[in-house]
Amino acid sequence: MTDSLKSTTKLDIKKTFGTLYSPRGATCVLVTPPVLPVLAIEGTGDPNTAEAWREAIEALYSTAYTLKFMLKKAGATPNYDVMPLEALWWVSDTAFSLEDRRNWLWRAIIVQPDFVTDAHVAQAIELARKKKSNPALDHLRFETFDEGPCAQVMHIGPYAEEPPTVQRLLEFIHAQGYVQSGKHHEIYLSDPQRTAPAKMKTIIRLPIGHAHSHI
Repeated sequence: MTDSLKSTTKLDIKKTFGTLYSPRGATCVLVTPPVLPVLAIEGTGDPNTAEAWREAIEALYSTAYTLKFMLKKAGATPNYDVMPLEALWWVSDTAFSLEDRRNWLWRAIIVQPDFVTDAHVAQAIELARKKKSNPALDHLRFETFDEGPCAQVMHIGPYAEEPPTVQRLLEFIHAQGYVQSGKHHEIYLSDPQRTAPAKMKTIIRLPIGHAHSHI
């Protein structure tokens, strides 16, 4: 590792992505995220009631922060901020609905710096497991996420009030000559334990394809 990476300056990964993770206002925009390294875990059920969701998010955060402090202690990589939680939501046999969560399938992810390796993640998972046993750690993966062209918008307010924002984004997508072609994607910029519901910020991102294609 070069000396330049051993900087004491904290790396703000979110800032390097610009509008991808720091959108300006609530304007709908077209974006193409790069291929990203992520910690990921999948499951099923309503996130408000499913124990699997709670365990998965705990495993993700535990590993992400263990990894951050492990690398910081080693001093061979830049110190960095942990990226926000993201989740992809879908259903297997019906149209996806924000209101009916009973049959939701989900994939929760946290983007990682590009200098993180498989060995780093494996070590961090073992360290996290020693701190607290969690069955979800066995299902955590380190992989790349290639979402392709998308449209996104910032939603400000409670999660329950997302449908009109999603509808506005879908209308924007159609107006640009595209259709939604992938899973409903949310990026959670606010901590629901510390932020008033009316001020919650969530990026809603939908993969897109040309309307005439059969994706």
